[in-house]
Amino acid sequence: MNKRFIWYPVIIGIFGALIWFVLSKGQSLPVKQAIVPHHSPAAVLTSSNTWSQYLENFKHPLSLLLLQIVVIMIVARFFGKLANLIKQPAVVGEIIAGVLLGPSLLGWIAPSFSSFLFPTESLKSLQFLSQIGLAFFMFIVGMEVDLSKIKNKAHDAVMISHASIVVPFFLGVGLAYFIFESYAPANVNFIAFALFMGIAMSITAFPVLARIVQERKLTGTPLGTLAITCAAADDITAWCVLAVVVAIAKSTGLATAAITIGLALIFVTIMLFIVRPWLKNMIQRQLSKDSEKTAAGIVFLTLLLSAWMAEVIGIHALFGAFLAGAIMPVQETVRKVFTDKLEDVSVQILLPIFFVFTGLRTQIGLLTQGHLWAAFGMIMLVAVGGKFGGSTITARLMGSSWRQSVSIGALMNTRGLMELVVLNIGYDLGILSPEIFAMMVLMALTTTFMTGPLLDVVAYSERKHHDAPAVTA
Repeated sequence: MNKRFIWYPVIIGIFGALIWFVLSKGQSLPVKQAIVPHHSPAAVLTSSNTWSQYLENFKHPLSLLLLQIVVIMIVARFFGKLANLIKQPAVVGEIIAGVLLGPSLLGWIAPSFSSFLFPTESLKSLQFLSQIGLAFFMFIVGMEVDLSKIKNKAHDAVMISHASIVVPFFLGVGLAYFIFESYAPANVNFIAFALFMGIAMSITAFPVLARIVQERKLTGTPLGTLAITCAAADDITAWCVLAVVVAIAKSTGLATAAITIGLALIFVTIMLFIVRPWLKNMIQRQLSKDSEKTAAGIVFLTLLLSAWMAEVIGIHALFGAFLAGAIMPVQETVRKVFTDKLEDVSVQILLPIFFVFTGLRTQIGLLTQGHLWAAFGMIMLVAVGGKFGGSTITARLMGSSWRQSVSIGALMNTRGLMELVVLNIGYDLGILSPEIFAMMVLMALTTTFMTGPLLDVVAYSERKHHDAPAVTA
Protein backbone atom coordinates (compact mmCIF):
# COMPACT_ATOMS: atom_id res chain seq x y z
CA MET A 1 0.00 0.00 0.00
CA ASN A 2 1.22 3.49 -0.84
CA LYS A 3 2.46 5.24 2.31
CA ARG A 4 0.86 8.51 1.20
CA PHE A 5 -2.58 7.01 1.78
CA ILE A 6 -1.64 6.16 5.39
CA TRP A 7 -0.98 9.78 6.29
CA TYR A 8 -4.59 10.81 5.57
CA PRO A 9 -6.24 8.83 8.41
CA VAL A 10 -3.29 9.57 10.70
CA ILE A 11 -3.52 13.35 10.28
CA ILE A 12 -7.33 13.41 10.42
CA GLY A 13 -7.37 11.06 13.41
CA ILE A 14 -4.76 12.96 15.44
CA PHE A 15 -6.25 16.40 14.93
CA GLY A 16 -9.80 15.08 15.31
CA ALA A 17 -8.82 13.61 18.70
CA LEU A 18 -7.20 16.91 19.72
CA ILE A 19 -10.37 18.84 18.77
CA TRP A 20 -12.47 16.41 20.82
CA PHE A 21 -10.06 16.76 23.78
CA VAL A 22 -10.27 20.58 23.75
CA LEU A 23 -14.06 20.52 23.46
CA SER A 24 -14.46 18.04 26.30
CA LYS A 25 -12.16 20.06 28.55
CA GLY A 26 -13.95 23.25 27.63
CA GLN A 27 -17.27 21.89 28.91
CA SER A 28 -16.02 22.25 32.46
CA LEU A 29 -15.40 26.00 32.08
CA PRO A 30 -17.95 28.24 33.83
CA VAL A 31 -20.53 29.96 31.60
CA LYS A 32 -20.97 33.67 32.18
CA GLN A 33 -24.63 34.42 32.88
CA ALA A 34 -26.16 37.42 31.14
CA ILE A 35 -28.60 39.59 33.06
CA VAL A 36 -31.82 39.70 31.02
CA PRO A 37 -35.12 41.39 31.80
CA HIS A 38 -37.94 39.31 33.23
CA HIS A 39 -40.17 37.71 30.57
CA SER A 40 -37.57 38.39 27.87
CA PRO A 41 -37.94 36.01 24.88
CA ALA A 42 -34.26 35.05 25.28
CA ALA A 43 -34.89 33.99 28.90
CA VAL A 44 -37.87 31.78 28.21
CA LEU A 45 -36.65 30.08 25.03
CA THR A 46 -36.04 26.44 25.96
CA SER A 47 -35.99 23.13 24.21
CA SER A 48 -39.74 22.80 24.79
CA ASN A 49 -40.52 25.59 22.30
CA THR A 50 -37.77 24.94 19.78
CA TRP A 51 -40.33 24.92 16.96
CA SER A 52 -41.10 28.58 17.63
CA GLN A 53 -37.55 29.37 16.53
CA TYR A 54 -38.28 27.86 13.10
CA LEU A 55 -41.53 29.80 12.93
CA GLU A 56 -39.53 32.98 13.54
CA ASN A 57 -37.14 31.90 10.77
CA PHE A 58 -40.14 31.72 8.45
CA LYS A 59 -40.93 35.34 9.30
CA HIS A 60 -37.40 36.57 8.67
CA PRO A 61 -37.51 39.17 5.84
CA LEU A 62 -35.18 37.23 3.53
CA SER A 63 -36.89 33.89 4.20
CA LEU A 64 -40.31 35.44 3.66
CA LEU A 65 -39.22 37.16 0.45
CA LEU A 66 -37.88 33.91 -0.99
CA LEU A 67 -41.11 32.11 -0.07
CA GLN A 68 -43.17 34.87 -1.69
CA ILE A 69 -41.15 34.63 -4.90
CA VAL A 70 -41.62 30.84 -5.00
CA VAL A 71 -45.38 31.15 -4.49
CA ILE A 72 -45.65 33.96 -7.05
CA MET A 73 -43.67 32.01 -9.66
CA ILE A 74 -45.78 28.86 -9.22
CA VAL A 75 -49.17 30.60 -9.18
CA ALA A 76 -48.30 33.08 -11.95
CA ARG A 77 -46.91 30.29 -14.13
CA PHE A 78 -50.02 28.17 -13.56
CA PHE A 79 -52.47 30.94 -14.42
CA GLY A 80 -50.28 32.09 -17.29
CA LYS A 81 -50.57 28.59 -18.79
CA LEU A 82 -54.34 28.65 -18.26
CA ALA A 83 -54.50 32.00 -20.03
CA ASN A 84 -52.54 30.58 -22.96
CA LEU A 85 -54.97 27.68 -23.19
CA ILE A 86 -57.78 30.14 -23.90
CA LYS A 87 -55.55 32.10 -26.30
CA GLN A 88 -54.90 34.95 -23.90
CA PRO A 89 -51.45 36.43 -23.24
CA ALA A 90 -49.76 35.05 -20.15
CA VAL A 91 -49.91 38.51 -18.61
CA VAL A 92 -53.71 38.23 -18.25
CA GLY A 93 -53.25 35.07 -16.20
CA GLU A 94 -50.55 36.75 -14.13
CA ILE A 95 -52.83 39.71 -13.40
CA ILE A 96 -55.59 37.32 -12.32
CA ALA A 97 -53.05 35.42 -10.20
CA GLY A 98 -52.17 38.63 -8.41
CA VAL A 99 -55.82 39.42 -7.77
CA LEU A 100 -56.46 35.91 -6.43
CA LEU A 101 -53.40 36.08 -4.14
CA GLY A 102 -54.58 39.42 -2.79
CA PRO A 103 -57.45 40.43 -0.53
CA SER A 104 -60.08 39.65 -3.18
CA LEU A 105 -59.79 35.86 -2.71
CA LEU A 106 -56.93 34.62 -0.52
CA GLY A 107 -57.38 37.42 1.99
CA TRP A 108 -61.11 36.66 2.06
CA ILE A 109 -61.05 32.87 2.46
CA ALA A 110 -57.82 32.59 4.51
CA PRO A 111 -57.05 35.97 6.12
CA SER A 112 -54.55 34.55 8.62
CA PHE A 113 -52.53 32.77 5.96
CA SER A 114 -52.72 35.81 3.69
CA SER A 115 -51.39 38.12 6.39
CA PHE A 116 -48.62 35.60 7.13
CA LEU A 117 -47.59 35.18 3.47
CA PHE A 118 -47.96 38.82 2.41
CA PRO A 119 -47.69 41.04 5.47
CA THR A 120 -47.92 44.73 4.72
CA GLU A 121 -44.36 45.46 5.78
CA SER A 122 -43.00 42.95 3.24
CA LEU A 123 -44.59 44.51 0.17
CA LYS A 124 -41.86 47.14 -0.21
CA SER A 125 -39.30 44.44 -1.01
CA LEU A 126 -41.62 42.92 -3.62
CA GLN A 127 -42.22 46.36 -5.08
CA PHE A 128 -38.51 47.02 -5.56
CA LEU A 129 -37.96 43.63 -7.19
CA SER A 130 -40.95 44.12 -9.47
CA GLN A 131 -39.71 47.53 -10.64
CA ILE A 132 -36.25 46.14 -11.39
CA GLY A 133 -37.77 43.25 -13.34
CA LEU A 134 -39.98 45.57 -15.33
CA ALA A 135 -37.04 47.88 -16.09
CA PHE A 136 -35.01 44.91 -17.40
CA PHE A 137 -37.90 43.78 -19.57
CA MET A 138 -38.47 47.23 -21.03
CA PHE A 139 -34.74 47.43 -21.78
CA ILE A 140 -35.09 44.21 -23.81
CA VAL A 141 -38.11 45.60 -25.63
CA GLY A 142 -36.19 48.78 -26.40
CA MET A 143 -33.31 46.79 -27.87
CA GLU A 144 -35.71 44.97 -30.18
CA VAL A 145 -37.04 48.22 -31.63
CA ASP A 146 -35.31 49.41 -34.80
CA LEU A 147 -35.04 53.21 -34.63
CA SER A 148 -34.69 53.44 -38.42
CA LYS A 149 -38.14 51.88 -38.80
CA ILE A 150 -39.51 54.18 -36.11
CA LYS A 151 -38.22 57.21 -38.04
CA ASN A 152 -40.22 56.06 -41.06
CA LYS A 153 -43.31 55.59 -38.87
CA ALA A 154 -42.75 58.54 -36.51
CA HIS A 155 -45.41 60.79 -38.02
CA ASP A 156 -48.04 58.05 -38.11
CA ALA A 157 -47.15 56.90 -34.59
CA VAL A 158 -47.42 60.37 -33.08
CA MET A 159 -50.72 61.02 -34.83
CA ILE A 160 -52.23 57.69 -33.75
CA SER A 161 -50.92 57.86 -30.20
CA HIS A 162 -52.03 61.42 -29.61
CA ALA A 163 -55.44 60.75 -31.13
CA SER A 164 -55.70 57.72 -28.83
CA ILE A 165 -55.11 60.13 -25.93
CA VAL A 166 -57.19 63.17 -26.81
CA VAL A 167 -60.35 61.28 -27.87
CA PRO A 168 -60.72 59.10 -24.73
CA PHE A 169 -59.52 62.03 -22.61
CA PHE A 170 -62.38 64.15 -23.91
CA LEU A 171 -64.88 61.32 -23.41
CA GLY A 172 -63.55 60.69 -19.89
CA VAL A 173 -63.95 64.35 -18.97
CA GLY A 174 -67.45 64.30 -20.46
CA LEU A 175 -68.37 61.20 -18.45
CA ALA A 176 -67.01 62.84 -15.30
CA TYR A 177 -69.52 65.67 -15.80
CA PHE A 178 -72.42 63.23 -15.48
CA ILE A 179 -71.14 61.06 -12.62
CA PHE A 180 -69.35 63.71 -10.53
CA GLU A 181 -72.18 64.42 -8.10
CA SER A 182 -72.94 60.73 -7.47
CA TYR A 183 -69.46 59.18 -7.31
CA ALA A 184 -66.83 61.82 -6.57
CA PRO A 185 -65.37 61.75 -3.03
CA ALA A 186 -66.11 64.56 -0.60
CA ASN A 187 -64.04 67.75 -0.85
CA VAL A 188 -62.82 66.94 -4.39
CA ASN A 189 -63.37 69.63 -7.01
CA PHE A 190 -64.65 68.81 -10.49
CA ILE A 191 -61.45 69.84 -12.30
CA ALA A 192 -59.28 67.32 -10.45
CA PHE A 193 -61.89 64.54 -10.75
CA ALA A 194 -62.51 65.15 -14.46
CA LEU A 195 -58.82 65.36 -15.35
CA PHE A 196 -58.09 62.09 -13.56
CA MET A 197 -60.99 60.36 -15.31
CA GLY A 198 -59.61 61.65 -18.60
CA ILE A 199 -56.06 60.44 -18.04
CA ALA A 200 -57.28 57.08 -16.70
CA MET A 201 -59.22 56.56 -19.94
CA SER A 202 -56.20 57.55 -22.06
CA ILE A 203 -53.44 55.28 -20.76
CA THR A 204 -52.03 52.32 -22.70
CA ALA A 205 -50.22 49.49 -20.96
CA PHE A 206 -46.87 49.72 -22.68
CA PRO A 207 -45.31 46.63 -21.00
CA VAL A 208 -48.45 44.54 -21.49
CA LEU A 209 -48.69 45.57 -25.14
CA ALA A 210 -45.00 44.75 -25.54
CA ARG A 211 -45.53 41.27 -24.11
CA ILE A 212 -48.52 40.67 -26.39
CA VAL A 213 -46.46 41.75 -29.39
CA GLN A 214 -43.62 39.49 -28.25
CA GLU A 215 -45.80 36.44 -27.53
CA ARG A 216 -47.62 36.75 -30.87
CA LYS A 217 -44.26 37.03 -32.68
CA LEU A 218 -45.10 40.47 -34.06
CA THR A 219 -41.79 42.01 -32.94
CA GLY A 220 -40.03 43.55 -35.93
CA THR A 221 -43.09 43.37 -38.20
CA PRO A 222 -44.59 46.63 -39.52
CA LEU A 223 -47.64 46.16 -37.27
CA GLY A 224 -45.57 45.33 -34.18
CA THR A 225 -43.13 48.19 -34.76
CA LEU A 226 -45.92 50.71 -35.30
CA ALA A 227 -47.85 49.45 -32.26
CA ILE A 228 -44.78 49.59 -29.98
CA THR A 229 -43.90 53.07 -31.28
CA CYS A 230 -47.48 54.29 -30.78
CA ALA A 231 -47.59 52.86 -27.27
CA ALA A 232 -44.23 54.42 -26.38
CA ALA A 233 -45.30 57.84 -27.64
CA ASP A 234 -48.71 57.37 -26.00
CA ASP A 235 -47.40 56.59 -22.54
CA ILE A 236 -44.59 59.17 -22.57
CA THR A 237 -47.18 61.78 -23.48
CA ALA A 238 -49.69 60.38 -21.00
CA TRP A 239 -47.17 60.46 -18.15
CA CYS A 240 -46.34 64.08 -18.95
CA VAL A 241 -50.07 64.86 -18.97
CA LEU A 242 -50.37 62.94 -15.69
CA ALA A 243 -47.70 65.20 -14.19
CA VAL A 244 -49.82 68.20 -15.19
CA VAL A 245 -52.96 66.59 -13.74
CA VAL A 246 -51.23 65.74 -10.46
CA ALA A 247 -49.84 69.28 -10.24
CA ILE A 248 -53.32 70.72 -10.69
CA ALA A 249 -54.83 68.22 -8.24
CA LYS A 250 -52.26 69.12 -5.62
CA SER A 251 -52.83 72.83 -6.31
CA THR A 252 -49.11 73.48 -6.61
CA GLY A 253 -49.45 75.17 -9.98
CA LEU A 254 -48.17 74.24 -13.42
CA ALA A 255 -44.52 75.19 -12.87
CA THR A 256 -43.54 71.71 -11.64
CA ALA A 257 -45.21 70.00 -14.60
CA ALA A 258 -43.56 72.39 -17.05
CA ILE A 259 -40.15 71.72 -15.50
CA THR A 260 -40.78 67.96 -15.71
CA ILE A 261 -41.64 68.11 -19.40
CA GLY A 262 -38.61 70.32 -20.11
CA LEU A 263 -36.26 67.99 -18.23
CA ALA A 264 -37.73 64.98 -20.05
CA LEU A 265 -37.04 66.57 -23.43
CA ILE A 266 -33.46 67.41 -22.41
CA PHE A 267 -32.98 63.87 -21.10
CA VAL A 268 -34.19 62.25 -24.35
CA THR A 269 -32.04 64.61 -26.43
CA ILE A 270 -28.90 63.79 -24.44
CA MET A 271 -29.56 60.03 -24.65
CA LEU A 272 -30.10 60.12 -28.42
CA PHE A 273 -27.37 62.51 -29.53
CA ILE A 274 -24.64 62.17 -26.89
CA VAL A 275 -24.95 58.86 -25.03
CA ARG A 276 -25.90 56.78 -28.08
CA PRO A 277 -22.75 57.46 -30.20
CA TRP A 278 -20.51 57.23 -27.12
CA LEU A 279 -22.09 53.90 -26.18
CA LYS A 280 -21.64 52.54 -29.70
CA ASN A 281 -17.91 53.34 -29.69
CA MET A 282 -17.33 51.99 -26.17
CA ILE A 283 -19.12 48.69 -26.78
CA GLN A 284 -17.40 48.07 -30.11
CA ARG A 285 -14.02 48.86 -28.56
CA GLN A 286 -14.57 46.44 -25.67
CA LEU A 287 -15.93 43.64 -27.86
CA SER A 288 -12.96 44.01 -30.22
CA LYS A 289 -10.75 43.31 -27.20
CA ASP A 290 -12.90 40.26 -26.25
CA SER A 291 -13.90 42.12 -23.08
CA GLU A 292 -17.53 41.04 -23.14
CA LYS A 293 -17.92 41.41 -19.37
CA THR A 294 -16.68 45.00 -19.47
CA ALA A 295 -19.09 45.77 -22.30
CA ALA A 296 -21.94 44.18 -20.35
CA GLY A 297 -21.01 46.29 -17.32
CA ILE A 298 -21.18 49.46 -19.42
CA VAL A 299 -24.57 48.44 -20.82
CA PHE A 300 -26.09 47.61 -17.44
CA LEU A 301 -24.71 50.82 -15.94
CA THR A 302 -26.32 52.78 -18.78
CA LEU A 303 -29.60 50.95 -18.19
CA LEU A 304 -29.63 51.70 -14.46
CA LEU A 305 -28.55 55.33 -14.85
CA SER A 306 -31.16 55.94 -17.55
CA ALA A 307 -33.92 54.38 -15.45
CA TRP A 308 -32.76 56.36 -12.42
CA MET A 309 -32.75 59.64 -14.32
CA ALA A 310 -36.23 59.02 -15.70
CA GLU A 311 -37.52 58.22 -12.21
CA VAL A 312 -35.92 61.33 -10.74
CA ILE A 313 -37.35 63.51 -13.51
CA GLY A 314 -40.80 62.04 -12.93
CA ILE A 315 -41.57 60.15 -16.16
CA HIS A 316 -41.13 56.67 -14.60
CA ALA A 317 -38.07 54.43 -14.61
CA LEU A 318 -39.45 52.02 -17.21
CA PHE A 319 -39.29 54.67 -19.94
CA GLY A 320 -35.67 55.36 -19.08
CA ALA A 321 -35.00 51.62 -19.35
CA PHE A 322 -36.79 51.44 -22.71
CA LEU A 323 -34.84 54.43 -24.00
CA ALA A 324 -31.57 52.84 -22.87
CA GLY A 325 -32.46 49.72 -24.87
CA ALA A 326 -33.47 51.75 -27.92
CA ILE A 327 -30.08 53.50 -28.14
CA MET A 328 -28.09 50.26 -28.03
CA PRO A 329 -25.96 49.48 -31.12
CA VAL A 330 -28.04 47.86 -33.85
CA GLN A 331 -25.65 44.97 -34.52
CA GLU A 332 -27.50 41.68 -34.11
CA THR A 333 -24.64 40.02 -32.18
CA VAL A 334 -24.47 42.89 -29.69
CA ARG A 335 -28.18 42.86 -28.95
CA LYS A 336 -28.34 39.07 -28.75
CA VAL A 337 -25.56 38.96 -26.15
CA PHE A 338 -27.37 41.33 -23.78
CA THR A 339 -30.85 39.96 -24.48
CA ASP A 340 -29.71 36.45 -23.56
CA LYS A 341 -28.24 37.74 -20.31
CA LEU A 342 -31.47 39.40 -19.16
CA GLU A 343 -34.46 37.77 -20.78
CA ASP A 344 -34.77 34.53 -18.81
CA VAL A 345 -34.38 36.16 -15.40
CA SER A 346 -36.61 39.15 -16.13
CA VAL A 347 -39.42 37.34 -17.95
CA GLN A 348 -39.52 34.14 -15.90
CA ILE A 349 -38.85 35.48 -12.40
CA LEU A 350 -38.91 39.24 -11.94
CA LEU A 351 -41.65 40.32 -14.34
CA PRO A 352 -44.37 38.07 -12.83
CA ILE A 353 -43.57 39.70 -9.48
CA PHE A 354 -44.54 43.06 -11.01
CA PHE A 355 -47.93 41.80 -12.16
CA VAL A 356 -48.67 39.86 -8.98
CA PHE A 357 -47.54 42.71 -6.73
CA THR A 358 -49.91 45.12 -8.44
CA GLY A 359 -52.71 42.58 -8.15
CA LEU A 360 -52.00 42.24 -4.43
CA ARG A 361 -52.83 45.92 -4.01
CA THR A 362 -56.08 45.67 -5.97
CA GLN A 363 -59.51 44.78 -4.60
CA ILE A 364 -62.15 43.45 -6.96
CA GLY A 365 -65.57 43.02 -5.41
CA LEU A 366 -66.33 46.58 -4.38
CA LEU A 367 -69.26 46.62 -6.82
CA THR A 368 -72.07 45.50 -4.57
CA GLN A 369 -75.07 47.52 -5.78
CA GLY A 370 -76.97 47.40 -9.06
CA HIS A 371 -76.64 51.05 -10.03
CA LEU A 372 -72.85 50.74 -9.89
CA TRP A 373 -72.97 48.26 -12.76
CA ALA A 374 -74.79 50.82 -14.91
CA ALA A 375 -72.00 53.29 -14.22
CA PHE A 376 -69.46 50.57 -15.03
CA GLY A 377 -71.21 50.01 -18.36
CA MET A 378 -70.83 53.69 -19.21
CA ILE A 379 -67.15 53.54 -18.24
CA MET A 380 -66.59 50.54 -20.53
CA LEU A 381 -68.40 52.24 -23.40
CA VAL A 382 -66.30 55.39 -23.05
CA ALA A 383 -63.05 53.46 -22.54
CA VAL A 384 -63.42 51.15 -25.55
CA GLY A 385 -65.08 53.71 -27.80
CA GLY A 386 -62.46 56.36 -27.10
CA LYS A 387 -59.28 54.28 -27.13
CA PHE A 388 -60.12 51.51 -29.60
CA GLY A 389 -62.28 53.69 -31.84
CA GLY A 390 -59.97 56.71 -31.79
CA SER A 391 -56.84 54.64 -32.56
CA THR A 392 -58.52 52.59 -35.29
CA ILE A 393 -59.98 55.56 -37.17
CA THR A 394 -56.76 57.58 -36.92
CA ALA A 395 -54.65 54.65 -38.15
CA ARG A 396 -56.99 54.29 -41.10
CA LEU A 397 -56.71 58.03 -41.86
CA MET A 398 -52.91 57.64 -41.79
CA GLY A 399 -53.12 55.09 -44.62
CA SER A 400 -53.16 51.76 -42.80
CA SER A 401 -55.51 49.04 -44.03
CA TRP A 402 -58.69 48.40 -42.08
CA ARG A 403 -57.31 45.13 -40.71
CA GLN A 404 -54.07 46.75 -39.55
CA SER A 405 -56.02 49.71 -38.15
CA VAL A 406 -58.28 47.44 -36.11
CA SER A 407 -55.22 45.54 -34.84
CA ILE A 408 -53.55 48.78 -33.76
CA GLY A 409 -56.80 49.89 -32.09
CA ALA A 410 -57.02 46.57 -30.23
CA LEU A 411 -53.41 46.82 -29.03
CA MET A 412 -53.73 50.46 -27.97
CA ASN A 413 -56.91 49.56 -26.07
CA THR A 414 -54.79 47.32 -23.82
CA ARG A 415 -54.57 49.06 -20.45
CA GLY A 416 -53.23 46.39 -18.14
CA LEU A 417 -51.37 47.39 -15.02
CA MET A 418 -50.13 50.79 -16.14
CA GLU A 419 -53.76 51.76 -15.75
CA LEU A 420 -53.70 50.34 -12.22
CA VAL A 421 -50.63 52.45 -11.44
CA VAL A 422 -52.47 55.59 -12.55
CA LEU A 423 -55.57 54.57 -10.62
CA ASN A 424 -53.54 54.02 -7.46
CA ILE A 425 -52.12 57.53 -7.77
CA GLY A 426 -55.62 58.97 -8.03
CA TYR A 427 -56.85 56.81 -5.18
CA ASP A 428 -53.93 57.80 -2.92
CA LEU A 429 -54.60 61.47 -3.66
CA GLY A 430 -58.24 60.96 -2.64
CA ILE A 431 -59.54 61.97 -6.08
CA LEU A 432 -61.12 58.62 -6.97
CA SER A 433 -63.69 57.01 -4.68
CA PRO A 434 -63.41 53.29 -3.83
CA GLU A 435 -66.36 52.55 -6.14
CA ILE A 436 -64.87 54.37 -9.14
CA PHE A 437 -61.51 52.81 -8.39
CA ALA A 438 -63.05 49.31 -8.51
CA MET A 439 -64.89 50.05 -11.74
CA MET A 440 -61.75 51.35 -13.41
CA VAL A 441 -59.72 48.34 -12.28
CA LEU A 442 -62.35 46.02 -13.73
CA MET A 443 -62.29 48.08 -16.95
CA ALA A 444 -58.50 47.71 -17.16
CA LEU A 445 -58.71 43.93 -16.84
CA THR A 446 -61.58 43.68 -19.32
CA THR A 447 -59.91 45.79 -22.01
CA THR A 448 -56.71 43.80 -21.63
CA PHE A 449 -58.67 40.55 -21.96
CA MET A 450 -60.34 41.88 -25.13
CA THR A 451 -57.06 42.35 -27.00
CA GLY A 452 -56.45 38.69 -27.83
CA PRO A 453 -59.93 37.92 -29.21
CA LEU A 454 -59.92 41.12 -31.30
CA LEU A 455 -56.54 40.22 -32.81
CA ASP A 456 -57.82 36.68 -33.47
CA VAL A 457 -60.86 38.08 -35.30
CA VAL A 458 -58.59 40.23 -37.48
CA ALA A 459 -56.29 37.27 -38.21
CA TYR A 460 -59.27 35.07 -39.10
CA SER A 461 -60.63 37.77 -41.42
CA GLU A 462 -57.26 38.08 -43.12
CA ARG A 463 -56.96 34.30 -43.64
CA LYS A 464 -60.48 34.15 -45.02
CA HIS A 465 -59.69 37.00 -47.39
CA HIS A 466 -56.57 35.26 -48.72
CA ASP A 467 -58.36 31.89 -49.05
CA ALA A 468 -61.28 33.38 -50.98
CA PRO A 469 -61.21 32.40 -54.69
CA ALA A 470 -60.55 35.19 -57.14
CA VAL A 471 -63.59 36.39 -59.08
CA THR A 472 -63.07 36.38 -62.84
CA ALA A 473 -65.07 38.31 -65.35
